[in-house]
Amino acid sequence: MSLHDAHLLIVDDDERIRELLKKFLVRAGFLVTAARDAAHARRVLAGLDFDLIVLDVMMPGEDGLALTSALRETMTTPILLLTARGETEDRIKGLEAGADDYLPKPFEPKELLLRINAILRRVPESRPEAVTPKFLQLGAIRYDIERGEMWQGEELIRLTSTESQLMKIFSAQPGEAVSRTKLVEDLGRDRGQAQERAVDVQITRLRRKIEPNPKQPQYLQTVRGAGYMLAPD
Repeated sequence: MSLHDAHLLIVDDDERIRELLKKFLVRAGFLVTAARDAAHARRVLAGLDFDLIVLDVMMPGEDGLALTSALRETMTTPILLLTARGETEDRIKGLEAGADDYLPKPFEPKELLLRINAILRRVPESRPEAVTPKFLQLGAIRYDIERGEMWQGEELIRLTSTESQLMKIFSAQPGEAVSRTKLVEDLGRDRGQAQERAVDVQITRLRRKIEPNPKQPQYLQTVRGAGYMLAPD
C-alpha cells in the first residue's frame, strides 16, 4: 500500500470541519469516508476497513477518548485525535486511551497531512512468508521479527502501529538500552519533554501486553539514566 492508497475515516460532529477535512485529504490523494459522531463511526467501521482514523475528541454523546478506548479492544487501526484541548495532560489521556498521535486545534492542514503520512509510514506492511523467520521469546510471548507479529500460543496479540514500531526498534538491538530521545526520533515525533512522556505512556501500554507483571517488568526493562531495553529469554 502506498501512502496515498490509504482509506481514511474522518469523525467530527462539526459538518463544516468534516467536509473541509474530507475535501483537503481527497485532494491529497486519499480515499476518505466521513462520520458525524461515534455512533455513525461504529456503523461505518462495522462494514469497512480503514488504514487510519482521524477522530475529534469533543463530540456530543460518546466522545473521542471513549470511542478510542473502545475501538482499541478489537482493532489496531491507527488513530489520530483532534481536539481544542492542547495541554500536555490532555495529550497523555489521548495516548493512554490508545491513540497514535494527537493534534491540537486550530492546526494547519499541511501539519495534519504530515502527521497522517508519518503514522502510515510506521504501520508495518504485510510481508511475504520468510524463508528463515526469526523470533524473540519473551516468556510465554513469541515475537516474529520478520513479520512484526506477536503471539501467545496460537493467539495473535494485537499491537497498535506505535507499539509495533517500538517492538521493531527494540528487537533490532535486544539487550541494548534505547534512550527516550532516540525513541521519539525513531517514532517520527517532534522532540521535547512532552513527547518523551508520551513514549513512557506507550511503553506502559506495551508492557501490559508482554509482561506477566507490568509493574515489575522483566522483558521491557527501564535502564536508569539510559532509557528502555528489551531483554528476551
